[in-house]
Amino acid sequence: MELGLLGIIGIAVLVAVAVLSKRVGVAAPLILVVVGIVLSFVPGVPSFRIPDEWILTGVLPPLLYAAAIKTPVTDFRRNLTPIASLSVTLVVVSAFATGLLLHALLPGLGLAAAIALGAVISPPDAVAATSIGRRLGLPPRLLTVLEGEGLVNDATALVLLRSAIAASAGALTGFGSAVGDFALAVAVAAVVGYAVGVVTVFVRSKLGDPVLDTAVSLAVPFVAFLPAEELGASGVLAVVVAGIYTGHRSASHFDARSRISDNVNWRTVQFLLENGVFLLIGLEIRGLLQDIDESLLTVQQTVLIGLVATLALIVLRFLWVFPLVLLMRRLPSRAERRTLQLRRGLGRLKKQQTLDARQERRKRALTRMYQRRQADLELERREGFGWKGATVLGWSGMRGVVTLAAAQSLPSSFAYREQLVLIAFTVAVTTLLVQGSTLPALIRVLRIEGIDVDTDREESATLFDELRTEGLRVLEDPQAVVGEDVQVDDDVLDRVRTDTGMRSEFEWEKARLPEQKLVRSPHRQYRDLRLAVLAAEREALLAARSRGTYSSRVLAKAQRILDVEETRLRPRGGSS
Repeated sequence: MELGLLGIIGIAVLVAVAVLSKRVGVAAPLILVVVGIVLSFVPGVPSFRIPDEWILTGVLPPLLYAAAIKTPVTDFRRNLTPIASLSVTLVVVSAFATGLLLHALLPGLGLAAAIALGAVISPPDAVAATSIGRRLGLPPRLLTVLEGEGLVNDATALVLLRSAIAASAGALTGFGSAVGDFALAVAVAAVVGYAVGVVTVFVRSKLGDPVLDTAVSLAVPFVAFLPAEELGASGVLAVVVAGIYTGHRSASHFDARSRISDNVNWRTVQFLLENGVFLLIGLEIRGLLQDIDESLLTVQQTVLIGLVATLALIVLRFLWVFPLVLLMRRLPSRAERRTLQLRRGLGRLKKQQTLDARQERRKRALTRMYQRRQADLELERREGFGWKGATVLGWSGMRGVVTLAAAQSLPSSFAYREQLVLIAFTVAVTTLLVQGSTLPALIRVLRIEGIDVDTDREESATLFDELRTEGLRVLEDPQAVVGEDVQVDDDVLDRVRTDTGMRSEFEWEKARLPEQKLVRSPHRQYRDLRLAVLAAEREALLAARSRGTYSSRVLAKAQRILDVEETRLRPRGGSS
């Protein structure tokens, strides 16, 4: 009973804070941490202590999977250099640097144990930064780097933490052994994640039922996580690989109903778990303070060491990010040289009069590769990072979920164990509240230009033109669709052509008309009138249901048809 009541109160708090955050313009994670801290000191509120395995095994896999399935492979590939640098190399460097610092500040703390804590506090959580960035219109590429970093850095930190704990227990004999353990954990995890992604996508593509598909989908993160962990690899990385593969293949292997269901379900899971963990960070503060043995190190001294570690992490991140951005600015020139070589090779193939089957395949592959590299170069020129982007990237180092869970997984044999947990929480809370609360002001002061709405609309209209052209090719041979013995009426073909063209026409209206005229555009008028008709039809349906003159089966079918039509017409996120 008590657990159920706490769950109801928790969900109510999460929803209320989400609504409040939109109105006041403050990221929900920041408000939830403050609310949690305040609630933890309210008389009568129980002391919260969530076992670390609940977070690491029960919360983290679905949370990362929900983020991974939304990560476009193309964007991830294009930004692989900064993502790998921040999520792997910087995490390792930060763990060792802060480990050395903590080893010096805490007499009696072994180096391996200090590096273990360094691994705990090294990975940033991108949730607060990306939610703020989207609201304030940060460039998409900057958001992609932050999201990609947040996906991979957790795996790096947890594998490093495991190696450091093993080293402190004497299970690893030297640096080479630790590096080998790290590399093996990553390689096995990638293989397991890919295999799980391939198998589960194949199974889900054959089900043809959104309910069954959802059931399998909810199990995928754990199907990837558990075997990888049993094999001594990184379960977190396996989940990320499986999620990215599933998200990439969903467009070609799942039907529309499954994709829509998957999107809604995982957005809900992500909302509850993500925000619930930030609330827990605040709720656990009181219990942590009560557990401190002040004969070893006082609360004030522990918090001070946590603040010093926070400052060190912030400085390290800035020292890393600015050279990284300079390197990224040089990448286009190297890519241009490689693209030029590719174009020359393609040109030599095109000059040949006759090509055998192997050469034809090579020509098609080179053409696709050349087009992709050209698109990559164009994006690099259009959305390249400058010092402003580097500043925002450097300041977006808030800690969160993994720091919370990993800190509590530190072995009880570690010296200063409770103080180490409080240091980790100090880093997490300080970065969330200080960096998170000032990041919006920093973005506004720097005046970073985000998405060019006009360019985006024109690109969307051009894409829909391309889709329409390819789609209408089907109508050149309608008998191939309806059957050779069926005579297709010209009016039917005209109606299909008109319906197909409406999407791109509306996109061009949005691209060419100013907002005030767009409200009165023909397609907007059509949409508003059609929604009004649907509203009237829905009222009639409710009246028919109250009369009881139609069977429930027929009423439910009509309801579904109206819902699908309204979903198609109504823009996401509102009724306007």
